Parts: sequence; C-alpha cells; structure tokens
Amino acid sequence: MKFKDIKALAAGQGPARSAAERLSRRCYSVEDMRIMAAKRLPKSVFEYIEGGGEDEVSLRRNRSSFDDWTFLPKWGSVENLDLRSTLLGGPVAMPLTLSPTGGTRLFHPDGETAVARAALEAGIPYGLAHLSTTTMEAVSAASPGLRRWFNLEPTSDKGLLQAVLDRVSNAGYEALVVNVDCRAIGHRERDYRNGFTAPPSIKPKTVIEGALHPAWALGFLANDAIAFPNLDAEIPEGPLSSTPDMWRTLLAGSYEPTDWDDIRDLRSRWNGPIILKGVVNPNDAVIAAQIGIDAIQVSNHGGRQLDHMASPLDVLPEIVDKTAGRVEIIVDGGIRRGSDIVKALALGADACSIGRPYLYGLAAASQAGVAHVLKMFAADMTRTMMLLGVSTIQELRVEGRELIRHRNEAFTRTAPGPEARMDFAEMRTS
Repeated sequence: MKFKDIKALAAGQGPARSAAERLSRRCYSVEDMRIMAAKRLPKSVFEYIEGGGEDEVSLRRNRSSFDDWTFLPKWGSVENLDLRSTLLGGPVAMPLTLSPTGGTRLFHPDGETAVARAALEAGIPYGLAHLSTTTMEAVSAASPGLRRWFNLEPTSDKGLLQAVLDRVSNAGYEALVVNVDCRAIGHRERDYRNGFTAPPSIKPKTVIEGALHPAWALGFLANDAIAFPNLDAEIPEGPLSSTPDMWRTLLAGSYEPTDWDDIRDLRSRWNGPIILKGVVNPNDAVIAAQIGIDAIQVSNHGGRQLDHMASPLDVLPEIVDKTAGRVEIIVDGGIRRGSDIVKALALGADACSIGRPYLYGLAAASQAGVAHVLKMFAADMTRTMMLLGVSTIQELRVEGRELIRHRNEAFTRTAPGPEARMDFAEMRTS
C-alpha cells in the first residue's frame, strides 16, 4: 500500500463545525437522543418526560404494539420517492406532527420557540400546549409560516372559552387540539417518588440535582421563571413568574363536568379545524365524525393518564373501519422510528404525532436537537418505504394493508392444520 493511501485512511473527520454536524456523528436513533437528554437533565426532570401512569402498563404497550406488526415488502420499481402529504387541508413535508407538551422550558430554556422553529424548518405542524411555558403570541412571532395548532381542554365556562378562542385566533393558530382524556391527572408515581413539581421547587434534592447538571441549572436560573401564560384569556404583561389557579385546578383533577354538548358548542364557535385528542373508543370516533369534528388523535396520552388503556395502534384498524373516511386520523404513542409511522399509515392513519422524541432532542441540543430528530424520522421513513416497495404516501395508504401483517394473522395463515401435520409425520416415517 502506498504512503498516500495510508495517509488517506488515517485522516480524521476533523472537529464538528455545528451542533447539527455533531449530532449527525453521534446520534443515529431516537434512543441515542434519549441517552443524551438523560445526561443533560436532572433525574426528576428527565423522569417527568419518561414516566407514565401507575404501573406504566399502557406506556410499555404503546411501544410493544408496533413490534406485533411485520412488513411484507413487494418487488417492483420505486421511483421519485416522496414523503409529502396533506393534513387538514394543508400540505405537510411528511405525515408527522408535533404533539402538545406542557412545561417545555423545563427541558431547555429555548422551549417552545425552539420546537416551533424546528417544525417550520421540517415543514410539519406544531401543537402548542395550553400548559406551554411561552405565550402563544411569542411562538407565532418566532415562526411565521408555521402551521400552528393550539391545545386546550373542554370547559363549560363559555365566557372564558370564547375569550381564549379569540386570543388563539388573533395569534394566528389554524386548528384546535382538544384533549378528551384529561378529566383527572394520572397517578404518576415516578414524579411523586422524585418529588417533582412544576415549576420545580427549591429544596435540598433539587439543589443537588442542579449541581450535578450545571449547564441545565445555569440555563434554568438565567431565564424567566417557569409559568403557564396561556391559561388566561388575557395576554400576560410583565415577568411570567406566577402559576395561575387553573394549573392548581388541573393538578387537583377538579374539572367542571363536560360532555358531547360542550364539544358541539366548541364546534359552533370555532371556524377552523378541530382535532379531538385522546380518542381510543371506536364509538367516540363515530360520534366525533357525526358532529363535524375534522380529525381525531388516537392517543392514550402517552400512557400518562389511565393505566391499562388500549394502545392506539391496537385500536386503529377498528377506528379506521368504523369512521370510513369521515374524519382524518392521527396516531401517537410509542413512535420512535420512521418504520413505526409507516406501519400506522399502512393500517389507515393519515398521520402520526410525537412528543417524547422531540423533547429528547430539545433537552439535548435545543432547536438543532429537535431538527435532528425530525431528520432521522424522515430518513427512516424514506428508507423503509424504499425497502417496502412504495414510492408515495398515497400508494402506502392504498396498498398498505397488503404490506403489513400482525403476528396473530401470520400464525393463523401459516400454521399447518391437523391433516398437514399428519402428512408431514407420515413422510418422516416412510
């Protein structure tokens, strides 16, 4: 081997010139981003992202349900592979949205603004949580051109509701994401054991955790106090340092009773699209379609509310069948790879949504971290569709059910019957 060849082999990459380049060299999956986030955050804050309700059975099932489905690729040409699609009447660069998450500045001081900018860059919608830590107006100003959705809970206080809707509309949000799975806060035992509060309270354990994670602690202390400025109908003025009474009400689980009449009333008040988030019962999906709801988000709140709740992927085929195209269907929960999105689309979903994965990215590297997570999802989807033998999202939706098989279906279709087993036994003894 010549010296110049040896020199070429020994040459290193050189230092990374940006956060994006550094992430591309170190993080190849959402799990890699999760590990990086765990190193950056205090244990109690990281486990607030990670945790679920009670025994976390729903949390685990959300992930394992994807493993029950296997691909059956088809052979043929794949040309001009394209992830673009439409959702709620508008274009998306890929069939993915970012779900609302509360308390986002706990994970990085750039918070919702960084997430919104990454979503804009990726060409996908972002749902801003009612319990966000940045005003809806500030997020709008930071991301002109972004398809912004706003998340809220049903309320029987029509005066407050109308005032909030007016503020949301004036801030330029095109759609509402309405929670129907938060009548009480789930029993999140990890948070209790960790002494987690939002905003974090100053106590010996908090001080120790902060000292062990100085970069997070400095960012937390150097920025405005954590508050929830979108809970009020009025635009807050001055420092966002107080926690509104509504947050305490939410923590206490003392909602005023609401029912389908309140959803109908909301439908009459809001001219844009409405997504009901937290639907897992097929009968509820049918009612939503009948009263003019535009989309449902099949979700068990990431396993954080009612434990032993059905996984969204488990109920998706029945919901698709019963709604028969009358509502668009978004699925969340347990999505960690582009192949998970492909499976959901093959089963009839119009799009998927993620929460924890982009929070890992935010905690690890702010906007660059969220952007890297979204790029990995796009690359995963592209690779999976190429190997599966489909070129477009529309083709995946049309042919998807022939390209995917549940493990129970596979067993039923391939297991030999008694006669076949008898013939096989006779062949071995003859």
